[in-house]
Amino acid sequence: MDKEFLGNLFKEHQKADRCPPPKHVIDFFNNLLGFLFPQWGNVRFDDKENFDSHYRELKEELLEILSDRYDCNNNDEQTLADGFLKALPSIKDSLILDVQAMFSGDPAAKSLTEIIKTYPGFYAIASYRIAHRLHQDGLELVARIIAENAHSRTGIEIHPGAQIGTNFCIDHGTGVVIGETTRIGDYVKLYQGVTLGAMSVRKEDAATKRHPDIGDNVVIYAGASILGGNTVVGHDSVIGGNVWLTQSLPPHSRVYYKAAPENIPD
Repeated sequence: MDKEFLGNLFKEHQKADRCPPPKHVIDFFNNLLGFLFPQWGNVRFDDKENFDSHYRELKEELLEILSDRYDCNNNDEQTLADGFLKALPSIKDSLILDVQAMFSGDPAAKSLTEIIKTYPGFYAIASYRIAHRLHQDGLELVARIIAENAHSRTGIEIHPGAQIGTNFCIDHGTGVVIGETTRIGDYVKLYQGVTLGAMSVRKEDAATKRHPDIGDNVVIYAGASILGGNTVVGHDSVIGGNVWLTQSLPPHSRVYYKAAPENIPD
């Protein structure tokens, strides 16, 4: 191989940003999820000493990830790790409410354990809740690794920067996209193929509010697209399947797609 090319490539390696290996981050997330929800994980601890030891191992994994990053504030690894671990009780409380929302909203669900163990919506929302906390701490790249792993595993893409309220439910889920500046209220339910996106993908709009706001108690059915940073869906609204929405709606709205008469077969 060309020596000049190899020399230039070596210089790139020397200058490359520090970043934890994605596999390391994903393994940590999966171990953490199993720690928080024994129904999801492959190990159930009956011995307290082993349980405490596993917690210490998780903390060491987190510190190792944080020591290998470049995209965060000036806090040291220990401060960041302590803040994240102190947030775990509230993260789990939020996820329990999400699981209950999925259970109460799905007549096919037989138990909470079934949702935790098998539902892609749970895995995607759990990834979001944890990634969002890391994103808030400035660990944007680590957060994106977790989010994109969930995307590849479930087909559900939630940007860690989005703001999502409690009792959130994604049913089926494949093809759901939730953009970075989206704001979602409490008790919102999305079906497969829903897009909460931007009207424009211009780079100069990166610092602006590009994605919609969804009020409390809103249901959005399959295939609907709601676009734009100024678009607000009022609380207690229902958005039907395949609706294309780029303007705001007042509370208690009902919007459905209706095919033109010429497109309706005899």
